[in-house]
Amino acid sequence: MSPTLFLFCSTFTISIFGLALHRIHLLSALLCLEGMMLILFMAISVWSIQLETLCYYSLPMFLLTFSACEASTGLALMVATTRTHGTDHLKTLNLLQC
Repeated sequence: MSPTLFLFCSTFTISIFGLALHRIHLLSALLCLEGMMLILFMAISVWSIQLETLCYYSLPMFLLTFSACEASTGLALMVATTRTHGTDHLKTLNLLQC
């Protein structure tokens, strides 16, 4: 296994563990998701450079665009839940309540 691949896999795994274990605040969950998306962006960028074909050069830009949309939607949801519930703790959020 190359050091670059090991670095990508280990940082993605750390982000998944952070998402699974540190679910107190919504902001920490969003930061873990953003870390996962950035690692995927870097891995796809390196992969498209190694393949040296023109059809794969647009893939990282699409992923970065979706990552920015995900981040803005997550922050908007965090602001909305903080205004309605008074906190961003994930334990206080219940899908069955309106």
